[in-house]
Amino acid sequence: MKFNPMAAAATAAMLSGVALADEADASVDIELPKFTPTSVKADFLEQFTDDWESRWKVSSAKKDTAGDEEEWAYVGEWAVEEPVKYKGIDGDKGLVVKNPAAHHAISAKFPKAIDNKDKTLVVQYEVKLQNGLECGGAYMKLLRDNKALHQEEFANTTPYVIMFGPDKCGHTNKVHFIFNHKNPKTGEYEEKHLKSPPTAKIVKSTELYTLIVNPDNTYAIRQNGKEVKTGSLLEDFQPAVNPPEEIDDPNDTKPEDWVDQARIPDPEATKPEDWDEEAPFEIPDEAAEQPADWLVDEPRVVPDPDAVKPADWDDDEDGDWIPPTVPNPKCAEASGCGPWERPMMKNPAYKGKWTAPYVDNPAYKGVWAPRKIKNPDYFNDKTPANFEPMGAIGFEIWTMQSDILFDNIYIGHSIEEAEKFADETFHVKHPVEKSLLDAEKPKKEDKPKSPLDLNFLDDPVLYVQEKFDLFMTIAQKDPIEAVKFVPEVAAGLGAVVVTLLGLVAVIVSALTASPAAQQTAAKAKEQVKDVKNKTAEATATGAEKVKGEVNKRTTRSQS
Repeated sequence: MKFNPMAAAATAAMLSGVALADEADASVDIELPKFTPTSVKADFLEQFTDDWESRWKVSSAKKDTAGDEEEWAYVGEWAVEEPVKYKGIDGDKGLVVKNPAAHHAISAKFPKAIDNKDKTLVVQYEVKLQNGLECGGAYMKLLRDNKALHQEEFANTTPYVIMFGPDKCGHTNKVHFIFNHKNPKTGEYEEKHLKSPPTAKIVKSTELYTLIVNPDNTYAIRQNGKEVKTGSLLEDFQPAVNPPEEIDDPNDTKPEDWVDQARIPDPEATKPEDWDEEAPFEIPDEAAEQPADWLVDEPRVVPDPDAVKPADWDDDEDGDWIPPTVPNPKCAEASGCGPWERPMMKNPAYKGKWTAPYVDNPAYKGVWAPRKIKNPDYFNDKTPANFEPMGAIGFEIWTMQSDILFDNIYIGHSIEEAEKFADETFHVKHPVEKSLLDAEKPKKEDKPKSPLDLNFLDDPVLYVQEKFDLFMTIAQKDPIEAVKFVPEVAAGLGAVVVTLLGLVAVIVSALTASPAAQQTAAKAKEQVKDVKNKTAEATATGAEKVKGEVNKRTTRSQS
């Protein structure tokens, strides 16, 4: 049996009583920081303290399904509670989605409407996907301020100004940034979607999402404090904020005599006289010869010699039984069986059907396009960042996962204050949560070391024991491989054997001087010499092998 070093190392590890742990101990003792309400000020700031119900109201509206017969009510329940997984701050509560596969809607009115005209808008909040997110939204909506804004009727049809946050279902995974823009000519609103939104990070620890919109129409999206997307409201959204100045004239039509074919078959070209359209594509290869071992008289298939006529076969009713056929085994040993035919080859005279070559069309006028006219719907909004006043915040989502937690919401105009708020909350809890997550991962140091990785100076006794056990394990199956793979043990044992045989030879020669005794002593010396040479050779071979393996590992570790 060929020696397998990996199997041998695993066997040695088991013999030495080392067992691989299936999973590291997930328990970890961490003293959590205590929750303290922030002193940061903003137009709206929410940490879901005990008075949260005075601001937030659950919707009892029906979900508008745009003509579908069934109306879905917002039956999803909400709660304010501490995280059930990876808690980072003791006493820190958040707004939690309690039901999977349900529609949820809840909102809170701002103390006063937020007017973003000529100001920087900062929207920031935490999302904690405690059960992950396979399909559902975890985004927020900033609702348009108007008299019809009633929290108990908050639904998917409630007008909003901005929608921002993660959304995932199947292959779709994005951080939404959508804003509603008012057409200054018609007064109608149209959703503007970010063309290439960043990807949401689907993890069970807290994630911080920040949206910054500047008065110069630039924006930035941050995840955990790091920018992942920047750009312009005027360039990065679809449909575009401003329509084109010119459009195609809908009344313009292509003239009947317009020629838009750039190239045409050459009208002056003629088929050559020697062009044979009937010549076949392939012809038999006349130069081919039948192989000498081709079995012309052997059939390609023969009756299966192992086939047995079924016991219930009735010749009168079923007819004569014919055994199934199998490939003729004689054909597998030769070039082929049956009638030999010349192989086909490409016909050098083949030209196919003749067609005239193409030339530039002298009547070509170019690609036709309707003429341009001024766009009657054109306008130029130079300040789309001046959003409509916002009167409330709402979460209106459907999700397949429960226990999505929202916390530490900041809506205001100061990037510095939002960052300070994040320093007091997210950047305190996130390292703790990460430590709790890391504690659940199997630890590398829990894995047993192979005897090949042991160092003599680390533990001489263990080193010798492990090496000897490995040698004996391999030697039970293949002594030569044991000598080659663990040369240091082989060398030690060889020295012992040589010493013992040498002592025997000396004793024998000393006790007797008879010819027979002298002959026995000489034979013993030869055996000692032979064992010594073989041991030295095996030791050298094994040492070179081990040296080569060490060089391989060293080279790989440096790459």
